[in-house]
Amino acid sequence: MKINIAFATTDGAPEYVEKRRHEYTNEDKKKANLDNVARDILYKTLDKNMFSKIKTCATAKEIWEKLTQICEGNDETKENKLTVAQQKYESIKMKDGETMAEFDERFSTVVIELTSLGKEYSNRELALKVMRALPRE
Repeated sequence: MKINIAFATTDGAPEYVEKRRHEYTNEDKKKANLDNVARDILYKTLDKNMFSKIKTCATAKEIWEKLTQICEGNDETKENKLTVAQQKYESIKMKDGETMAEFDERFSTVVIELTSLGKEYSNRELALKVMRALPRE
């Protein structure tokens, strides 16, 4: 386990040193146990595909940061996802032969995606969009 020691290196970053198990204090043992519990929970909730992406991470914190990066991406990725979702929203139209229930499901999926990316529309805006997306006949 790497332990943060009190002094900083020349560049101002904390220095981490490896501690052997027999050198662990009670506090170190408690932290190591909590990390094991957290990693176990994360491992049990991930599918094989996602597990393969995080299996090299040594701590629960590293796993969490990797999952956040994979699922949310950086600011540029988030902006791209938002742009794509907005394009889907703007171009959505009811397809020939599509039932209202099918269209509603497709429309709701796009709206939920936009909401998860931080873009929200009022009920009035959504109602107007649905009316514009319906066929004219």
